[in-house]
Amino acid sequence: MLRQTLQQKLLQKLSPQQIQFIKLLQVPTVSLDARIKEELEENPALEDGSLANMNDPVEEYPDRDPDDNYNEESKEYEDEFNVDEYIQEDDYSDYSNNYSSDDEDDKKEMPMAVQDSFFESLQQQLDLLALSDKDYQIGQQIIGSLDDDGYLRRSTLSLVDDLAFSQNIEVTEVEVESMIKIIQDFEPAGIGARDLQECLLIQLQKKDVHNPIINQAIRIVENYLEEFTKKHYDKIEKQLSVDSNELKDIINEILKLNPKPGDSGAVAGKQLHIIPDFHISNNEGVLHLTLNGRNAPELRVSRSYQDMFEHYEKAEKNDKKMKEAVQFVKQKLDSAKWFIDAIKQRQQTLLKTMNAIMEYQYEYFLAGDERLLKPMILKDIADRIEMDISTVSRVANSKYVQTEFGTFLLKSFFSEAIQTDSGEEVSNKEVKKILEECIANEDKRKPLADEKLTDILKEKGYSIARRTVAKYREAMNIPVARLRKEL
Repeated sequence: MLRQTLQQKLLQKLSPQQIQFIKLLQVPTVSLDARIKEELEENPALEDGSLANMNDPVEEYPDRDPDDNYNEESKEYEDEFNVDEYIQEDDYSDYSNNYSSDDEDDKKEMPMAVQDSFFESLQQQLDLLALSDKDYQIGQQIIGSLDDDGYLRRSTLSLVDDLAFSQNIEVTEVEVESMIKIIQDFEPAGIGARDLQECLLIQLQKKDVHNPIINQAIRIVENYLEEFTKKHYDKIEKQLSVDSNELKDIINEILKLNPKPGDSGAVAGKQLHIIPDFHISNNEGVLHLTLNGRNAPELRVSRSYQDMFEHYEKAEKNDKKMKEAVQFVKQKLDSAKWFIDAIKQRQQTLLKTMNAIMEYQYEYFLAGDERLLKPMILKDIADRIEMDISTVSRVANSKYVQTEFGTFLLKSFFSEAIQTDSGEEVSNKEVKKILEECIANEDKRKPLADEKLTDILKEKGYSIARRTVAKYREAMNIPVARLRKEL
């Protein structure tokens, strides 16, 4: 049976303008230029004010009487601008809905200059060898199978199959192994190794193997690599019958080796050039905040589109094509106004949020000492500027501020509170700073364990658990005491 029911729901939906503002707010300064350029290309009703000012006519057209020669001038203008072309090419039914909530903008990357990879260097070395066509093709296949760090992680049998299926070349495992040995003699040393042990041995064997230190280093890598990585130096001393001073020289020789030889000639990952969104200057004890000029572009609505819209509004409305033209021009004008408003709102929100952070952490921005950072969470700033926590989060997670003592991500100024024995609340960054100093000044032959670090913090008035100390240490990428041990 069919039933008719009545339901009442409370829903919150974001308008296209709100979505546009949110997306612009999370865009960093380094990507804002590209985003504005994209909008200028998509919307002809939006103009770059800095360029448009140079092309403006000397005379401005005031409102004119519809009975004068205005219609003749607009007729000429209409001939120059054919709206039919835009109607055929553009899907303008709902321009503002082009702004979805997906994080497409975040996935865009800035172009960067790349250097020659180590693959090209290896290829050049291969070209210099006098090889048969078959060996040359095997060498090319091996080089192409190397990982970015320079290791060959495909088995010999897999390489044989690759050559058979992709190159239609029949080879034996012996022939492939022979070419692997040749490529392992290439520079940088260690290229073509199957694992870390082989990589280190290749590099050591290229040195003077008659040197007793090198000879002992080879023994350690061949037989005691696990003990070496875990820094069980006492076991190694007993096995090699050497004292701590001799072992120190041997260990130092191994530490000079490159565990990732491929990285030495390759570009290290994808990087973004940091352009600060804010600048804080200290003028004799008074902080001054400025917004990067790139965040304030000169945008304006096209005057020609405004004139065109006024003309079409006064024209005959019965014509279907004319109605479509009016709708098209109106949507482009509305979209341009929304974008300009979103940019202005972005500027105001950025300044408002950063000013609240600067006032909250005023002492820190004066001196640059992390110990002066106050405990601060997103809600503290959100309450000050009377905005949602998510808005503050979008600003803090993607914006940088340049100070006299460095450029920092805003997110780094937020921290949780820890209560001292005296009842005072301090930032956990202060505790991390003390931990870092304690570890930096420790005796590397007997590094401080987490329990000892906990006791030191308690002596200084910070009563925190050992697991919390371990969490802070790991957050700072500091290994456990055993792995910090040195001879």
